[in-house]
Amino acid sequence: MLEKLKQRARHLKAETFALYLAARDPRTPWYTKLLVAGIVAYAISPIDLIPDFVPVLGYLDDFILIPLGIALAIKLIPHSVLAECRARAQETIKNEKPVSRVAGAAIIAIWLLLATLCIVWGYEALMAQP
Repeated sequence: MLEKLKQRARHLKAETFALYLAARDPRTPWYTKLLVAGIVAYAISPIDLIPDFVPVLGYLDDFILIPLGIALAIKLIPHSVLAECRARAQETIKNEKPVSRVAGAAIIAIWLLLATLCIVWGYEALMAQP
C-alpha cells in the first residue's frame, strides 16, 4: 500500500514537471499556459477557496480542484507536445533533480516582502500608541 502511494506520488511529480515544460513550449496554446500558471499559483498560494483549518472541507479543494485543473490542462495541451514533455521530464528526473533558481528566488522575494510588511506594520502599530 505504501509503495503504491509512493509510486503515485512519483508519477504526479513527473506529470507536474511535464506540465511545466509544456507550458514553456511555444506550441502550447496561450490559454493553456494561462491555465497551468493559474493551477500552479493556486497550488502554492496560501489563500484557498476553503481555508485549510476548516476540518475535512479545508483540504477538499486541494484534493479536487488542483487534480481537475491538471486533468483539464493535460487535455488542452497538444498530444505531441505532451508526449515530448513527458519524455523530457522522465529523463530529467532520472538524471538529476529539476531545479528552478528563478522560482526559488521569487518565493524567497515574496517571503522577504511579506516579512518586511509585517515588520513595518508592527512598527507603525507600536509607534501609534500614546
